[in-house]
Amino acid sequence: MNMTDYPKLQYISRGTTAADQYRNITRVLKEGGSWIQLRWKGAPIKDLNALAQEVLALKQEYTFTFILNDHTQLALDQDLDGVHLGLEDMPVAEARIMLGPGKIIGGTANTLADVQQRIAEGCDYIGLGPYRFTTTKEKLSPILGLDGYRNIRNSIEHNPVPVFAIGGIDKEDIPALMTTGISGIAASGLLTHSAVPEILQLINYSTCPH
Repeated sequence: MNMTDYPKLQYISRGTTAADQYRNITRVLKEGGSWIQLRWKGAPIKDLNALAQEVLALKQEYTFTFILNDHTQLALDQDLDGVHLGLEDMPVAEARIMLGPGKIIGGTANTLADVQQRIAEGCDYIGLGPYRFTTTKEKLSPILGLDGYRNIRNSIEHNPVPVFAIGGIDKEDIPALMTTGISGIAASGLLTHSAVPEILQLINYSTCPH
């Protein structure tokens, strides 16, 4: 998949149980989502492995990119589309050696320095946030707000790496966020509680000339 082909909406899965996770992921796919990042922090590896297999089987019915949060070895074992790595997870270079050049490696960033680091490491896309306070993460970095995204995107304007906003984003935030130069939105709570077509419409309308 070429960088420019990445969908503008990423779903970061949510749910405290495997059943909750699977139900939320399936609904997003049914409603037209095409990018799933399986994120189930604290789950036993055998449970995460089983859930990943169930989600992978959904490719028989839906067309989507399947990214796993953090667990590079599991992504390799199950031949998933790639991994998303936090700043304290496995180094990108190590993950690239394991997965090879054909897989997607995304990375979290919170500051311009982080973004520049991720670009230097060869990340395929960057999840940049948080936009505002969110309960999804236990250790929250300073919030960016609209100016934060705009300033960072302007600072790397000649680099084509896609940057996705993440962290506490509401529907009402999308039009303004999409004017900052980001490539799209990565959402957890927003997509768990809102219809995918509504969010896609907001993103697409905000990026189309009118």
